[in-house]
Amino acid sequence: MTQSLHPAAQKGFSSAAELYQQVRPDYPQDIVSWLQDQLQLCEKSHVIDLGSGTGKFLPYLQQITSHITAIEPVQEMLAQLQAIYPKIQTLQASSEHLPVTANSMDAVICAQSFHWFANLETLQQIHQALKPSGHLALIWNQRDINIDWVKALADLIEPLEGNTPRYHSGKWKNVFQHQSLFQLENVQTFKLKHVGTVENVVSKRLLSTSFIAAMPDQEQQQLKALFEQIVFSYTGKYPQDEITFPYVTHAYDFKKIDQK
Repeated sequence: MTQSLHPAAQKGFSSAAELYQQVRPDYPQDIVSWLQDQLQLCEKSHVIDLGSGTGKFLPYLQQITSHITAIEPVQEMLAQLQAIYPKIQTLQASSEHLPVTANSMDAVICAQSFHWFANLETLQQIHQALKPSGHLALIWNQRDINIDWVKALADLIEPLEGNTPRYHSGKWKNVFQHQSLFQLENVQTFKLKHVGTVENVVSKRLLSTSFIAAMPDQEQQQLKALFEQIVFSYTGKYPQDEITFPYVTHAYDFKKIDQK
């Protein structure tokens, strides 16, 4: 079930599932129109939310269709999702072994997840699950490092990543080279603002990062103090002050190449 799961994902997301649900940002509302216009999704569409985590992306899919299957390997994350969305069909499964009927899905959506399982086995499983000319959508919220204090936080965190898969490394793109399963159709970016207290939308949100959540509690609390110190030095804001954390949302549409 979790054999291929990176240790940072297994440990970090299992221990911080509730925190993840509470402090992660949502997504820009414009993503719904993008899914409808670019992927041609409608109320009849059948979609998979793959690597669905605690279900942060489900409200956007629910605005389009009720035919949603949420698939997540980490039991603790899935439990959060099931508590919040009891009517959503769920499966605890690996991306490399999708227990769905072949050629049955209009789209597979990976929101904040594909970098964890960017391998050929996953692409083959998604390709098999999709209907002819179906779509694979990859979506990520990324902190806007054009803002000075956000860049300072990113610089502090980067040495801690180790070999943890990350969107910004770009390594996830390698799987799309030398393959004849999917072709890139569209790339779109959206602006997103996460508003709340410094403690919630900055320091606690960063503590929900997989490799940080996997650290001992004492190290996490030391990092939390450092995060809040950086924010104060740039903005003069204390942990309970309101702040806007800027993000850029990246959306990729890959279309299934039908095998001859």
